[in-house]
Amino acid sequence: MVGVFSSCDKNEIEQIKQVTSAENLPTTSSTNIEILYSDSAQLTLRLIAPKLNRYEDEKRPYMEFPEGLKLVFYDDNEKPESQIECNYAINYTNDKIMEAKDDVVVINKDGEKLNTEHLIWNQGEKLIYTEEFVKITTQDEILYGNGMEATEDFSKYTIKNLTGTILLSEDEETEENNGNTE
Repeated sequence: MVGVFSSCDKNEIEQIKQVTSAENLPTTSSTNIEILYSDSAQLTLRLIAPKLNRYEDEKRPYMEFPEGLKLVFYDDNEKPESQIECNYAINYTNDKIMEAKDDVVVINKDGEKLNTEHLIWNQGEKLIYTEEFVKITTQDEILYGNGMEATEDFSKYTIKNLTGTILLSEDEETEENNGNTE
């Protein structure tokens, strides 16, 4: 008869429990997903992601997108209005809050582009915002700031602590120069 005895200290047992705990495992895991959201049978949002992990935490259930996602928002005519892409996202389903992280890019229907590393989408209030560094590129200017708030379709936005070069049209420059000569 052969017997094997092993001992673990208390810290090792706690580490093993954390790694093997069912709480740390997703209840559902899916790959190559596409989810369509609608309101009154009208397409409002399309979500595309290579991987989705769903966690049914009693206090705060959430969906994690560890390989990023793409969200496409649609207008009333079901035409793309704006999109958000990122390399990582987590959506707290009960709170209706999604956090997008790591190379976040938002583009609206006018081609204006937001770059940041962290963005929060408040689905209930239909707002996107960040306190992080932002770069907004429009057709004729590049704006920088620390913090921003916008409508979820990125059609209206406010940049906090604005820096950068703002280009003026010739008409605006003429009006400004005329005003300075008085």
